[in-house]
Amino acid sequence: MGGRLDLFAAAILDSDEGALTVSDLTKRARCLVESGLSRLWVRGEITDFKKYRSGHWYFTLRDHSAKVRCVMWRTDNERLPALPQEGSQVFVEAQPTIWEERGEFRLTVKRFVPTDAEGMWRLQLEKARKALDADGLLDPSRKRPLPEYPRKIAVVTSADGAALRDFCSVVARRWPCVEVFVLPTLVQGGGAEAEICQALELANRIPSLDLLILTRGGGSREDLWAFNSERVARALAAVDAPTISAVGHETDSSLTDLVADLRAPTPSAAAETAVPNRTAVIESLNGFAHRLVGRLTSHTRLGEERIARTSDRLASAMQVQIERRGGTIDRLARTLDALSPLKVLDRGYAVARTADGQLLKRIADFVVGSDFRLTVSDGEVSAQTVGRPNV
Repeated sequence: MGGRLDLFAAAILDSDEGALTVSDLTKRARCLVESGLSRLWVRGEITDFKKYRSGHWYFTLRDHSAKVRCVMWRTDNERLPALPQEGSQVFVEAQPTIWEERGEFRLTVKRFVPTDAEGMWRLQLEKARKALDADGLLDPSRKRPLPEYPRKIAVVTSADGAALRDFCSVVARRWPCVEVFVLPTLVQGGGAEAEICQALELANRIPSLDLLILTRGGGSREDLWAFNSERVARALAAVDAPTISAVGHETDSSLTDLVADLRAPTPSAAAETAVPNRTAVIESLNGFAHRLVGRLTSHTRLGEERIARTSDRLASAMQVQIERRGGTIDRLARTLDALSPLKVLDRGYAVARTADGQLLKRIADFVVGSDFRLTVSDGEVSAQTVGRPNV
């Protein structure tokens, strides 16, 4: 407290006159109050209530020994269904401050609830919701998509309740191949909160769990209170698999509804959301098969036509190449035939070879008395060297 008073003393010393103005005083007082007191809940009786044309509410909150002025801006009170009654006991969530113009301590009210049983319940619910919201557990961005074709589903509910029978009946009809793990627990009364939390923790030990459903049938607010427990909501948020909350037939959402990845109004609705419809899937697969066969047939027919056209073009191209190569071969054959030694022999020439095939080209190659063969245009004849001509 001494440190806070020093702030005023330092301001006085900085002043040329050695004193604070009223505006400086109330401004510094406001800073001290707002920095020292965060938003909080206060209980009291409403008196002197006034609603102005601007829509703002001004009233006093008092108890047996003290009172405080309050204001609730139109942006905060326009969501409330009715005006508060003079003399009613309420809880208000407010930010303490100083009204600088009057130097008056007052509360800027953000919300309030009555102090009856309904109000006590709403107060606890608001506190829990605010704590969950502060930790980001109510952020829509953390919602996870549900698996399209789950293989393993865990159900946290009463083993003897109608909720489990309804859920299993719908699942058996729609998608019987799914494996359902029932984690039995109390769903109302003493001990329900602890058992539900234990069951949710146990679900994380199931290998490859695809989906968890927390459910129970309808009931009064007291019956459903375990599902508005902050502890249960945090345990549900800690489940590794995507989650569905299906709690009763209440129009108001429970905390587990807000924390879960999806809310379902009833156990049967949760089952219909959790698993696909076998009949619809089969119809979809049949339709896909028919479309696939039709497309394959169309593509096969198109392929056959393309192959036929390609075969015709290939045959034409091969015929052109054969004719072109045939002409080239004919030209080469004529050229080769013109250069053939046989053509030379046709003109009256002859070729002499020894018995082992060596060519006799000069006179010196002919040995007197030796045999040789003489090739002419139409065959060979045997010959013998009888003498050498004079060179």
